[in-house]
Amino acid sequence: MPTYHYRCKSCGYDFTEHQSFDDEPITVCPECHEQQVRKVFSAVPIEFKGSGFYRTDKK
Repeated sequence: MPTYHYRCKSCGYDFTEHQSFDDEPITVCPECHEQQVRKVFSAVPIEFKGSGFYRTDKK
């Protein structure tokens, strides 16, 4: 199950939730109970391992 990061625009509370793809996004803050919660998107880290990347590639 994917983990989603949420932040409340009203109080600034940050939290993460494990949700299925079929679940509705969370819209109500568990701290202040306002409907100001939005998903926080961030870059996914990519790590290339092994030989054959960049320096050893054929030109």
